[in-house]
Amino acid sequence: MIMFYNYIIQSKKNKILYSGFTSDLKNRIKEHNQGRNKSTKENRPCELIYYEACLSRKDATRREKYLKTTQGRRLLKIRLKDYFYMKNIRNSSTG
Repeated sequence: MIMFYNYIIQSKKNKILYSGFTSDLKNRIKEHNQGRNKSTKENRPCELIYYEACLSRKDATRREKYLKTTQGRRLLKIRLKDYFYMKNIRNSSTG
């Protein structure tokens, strides 16, 4: 069975979020960090901060499009509220 993954990565350089989908999550993250993706090449390294799995490629592509909308980004920020909160706490205590 092939799974399709929607993922969110964050640039460690400038905290920008990127979303995408793939059937090989490990390899895709590796490609981002090797500079093989135009949109993330200049902002490497990136870390995986969220992913979802789908059984249908069509469902995954539909979800990816949604996550790239304003409403989808808003949903992610709510869903990852604790992650961003803890990240800010750690950054403010080290800076």
